[in-house]
Amino acid sequence: MTSGESNLGYVSVWRVLEEMVADFRGKGMTIPPQVMSDLKSAKTTIRILSVGTQNEEGLRKVDQYMMNVESYLVSAGQKKLGQEYIDEWLRRLDNASREKTDSEQKVLRFVPGMPRQQKWIRVTPTTGIPIESLETIAVKMKLSHEIREDGSLLVWGDDRAIKDFVKNLASKYEGQGEKYRKKVHNG
Repeated sequence: MTSGESNLGYVSVWRVLEEMVADFRGKGMTIPPQVMSDLKSAKTTIRILSVGTQNEEGLRKVDQYMMNVESYLVSAGQKKLGQEYIDEWLRRLDNASREKTDSEQKVLRFVPGMPRQQKWIRVTPTTGIPIESLETIAVKMKLSHEIREDGSLLVWGDDRAIKDFVKNLASKYEGQGEKYRKKVHNG
C-alpha cells in the first residue's frame, strides 16, 4: 500500500467538515475549541501521512479526530438546524468518503527537469505563510527550491529532508497549516 492509497478521501471528507464548521459559524453557532482542535489535528495528521510516514496508528487518529468533529456537528446541527439540513451534509460527507482521489492529488505529477530520485513538494503561500518564509525554511534545510509561475514554491530533495520540511512547516505554522497546499511526489 502506498502512502496515497489508504488516505484517499480523507482530504475530501476533511474539507466537507471544514465547510460545515464555516456554515455553522455563519448561522451564528459557536464551535467548541476541542472540536476545532480535532479538525486541525486531523488535517495535520493527513498531511504527515501523505508524505509516506503512514501507519495504522496515524490512520486511526485521523478517523478518530474526524469522527469527533462529525459527531459534534451532526448532534448540534440536528438540535439547532433540523434533520433535513443535517441529512444534506451527511450525504456530502458520504460522497466525499467514496471519492477515489482527492483534488490535491490531481495536480501535475511530473515536473520537467526534476531528478527522478528526488521527492518534491509544492507549497502555495498565504498571507499567514508568505513565500519568503517558505524559502527561508527551504534554504536552512538545504533543500533545492524555485518559485513557480503560479506563485507556489516547488521544493525538492531526498525523502527524509522533504518529510522534515513538512513537519517543520506543520509545527511552525500550527493553526495555519490547513491554509497552505502541498503536493509530495516521487520523481
